[in-house]
Amino acid sequence: MRNKAKLAGLAAGISFLALGSAQAVEIEYWQYVFDTRVQAMDQLIEKFEAANPDITVKQVTFPYADYQTRVVAAKVAGQGPDVVQLFYGWLDNFVNGELIQPLDPAVFPPAEIEADFFPIVSAMKRGDAYYGLPTAVRSLALFYNKALFTEAGLDPANPPQNLVDFLAAAEATTKRDGGGNITSAGVTLDMAGQDHHWWREVLIRQNGGVPYDEAGNVAYNDAAGAAALKYYTDLQTVSKVGQVGFMDEGQAAFRAGLAAMTIDGTFRLGAFADNPFEWGVTELPADANGLRSNYSSYFANAIGSGAQGEELAASQKFLAYITSPEAMEIWLNVVGELPARRDVALTEANLADPIRAPFLKGLEYAHTTKFYDEAGQRQVAIDMVNRVLLEGQSIEDSIAAAATAEQAIIDAATK
Repeated sequence: MRNKAKLAGLAAGISFLALGSAQAVEIEYWQYVFDTRVQAMDQLIEKFEAANPDITVKQVTFPYADYQTRVVAAKVAGQGPDVVQLFYGWLDNFVNGELIQPLDPAVFPPAEIEADFFPIVSAMKRGDAYYGLPTAVRSLALFYNKALFTEAGLDPANPPQNLVDFLAAAEATTKRDGGGNITSAGVTLDMAGQDHHWWREVLIRQNGGVPYDEAGNVAYNDAAGAAALKYYTDLQTVSKVGQVGFMDEGQAAFRAGLAAMTIDGTFRLGAFADNPFEWGVTELPADANGLRSNYSSYFANAIGSGAQGEELAASQKFLAYITSPEAMEIWLNVVGELPARRDVALTEANLADPIRAPFLKGLEYAHTTKFYDEAGQRQVAIDMVNRVLLEGQSIEDSIAAAATAEQAIIDAATK
């Protein structure tokens, strides 16, 4: 937020992409470090600056683990980003911490947002105000290693479509040494990655339950939640086709060719592009009755609370560009995440693409968890699984403890 000169203010009522500036100004865009995301943003900044020579955008990045802390610390110091990336599940923390400001409805009309973007954009709305917009949206899918499938006698053209076949494929592709230790997993187990979403929004629903009731309270401390947790933990304790902590991260095991399957999001497409083997993507396994479910999410871009005057005008113009159709196409090609605008995502080419289509189909039946403290709620799920796998606690006792802990988080946030 270093000014070079004054920039003309916004005229009242100007449209979404008609923002203009008159003189030079510098703004900062903050996001966490993820190689393809940083590369995509570099391209967007270059194009934006070429079209807007009066605005300079400085990209600032931090490791994911430190990201929220750095944003908060900058606010306390009276500094911080003009445009900032945040996970939709962090919204209440960012709003309550006065880290971001609501979008001006004269510049970003809510009716236009709701007409153009996928419905999950509403997760960035509080009351009548939107606080941010996504460039891309995510859903989950099953990635599988075609070479390991072929080696195990499975047809890589027919990946598993239900949970029974999924387990059978995991059993067929798991490799063990003479002591029974896994040397190549049939499936990754990584609750710190995307598995907590798979358990919460997919397995629970496939067992007849819901993770939260209509009031937003925990509802998984029941037979459905227990059945979902048992299916997940049985992958390690009974079927022995995966192991928590194998090669530290699930995505690392898959990239190394030491896991036949992994559940992950669209954001992995760019990272997996360099995998030294041929891989495929299919929809998340259905249950025995054909019921499918999925989880959708996104990182949004918001305007920092400290952006005022010429920085605010420039920030609004930059936000409009990085959520434009052109920006979404670039993001799709570099990162692999699906465009947040319907018309950019739902093209004939994307729907026919064997890699992108499973994710797009997943959006049709996906659920978006309303997080109050995403990191805290994720840790509850991690601890729940670890109590079963590492401490030998019963399914029922561990899920009851998880429900109590997560409800306390929700209660604290909604008082």
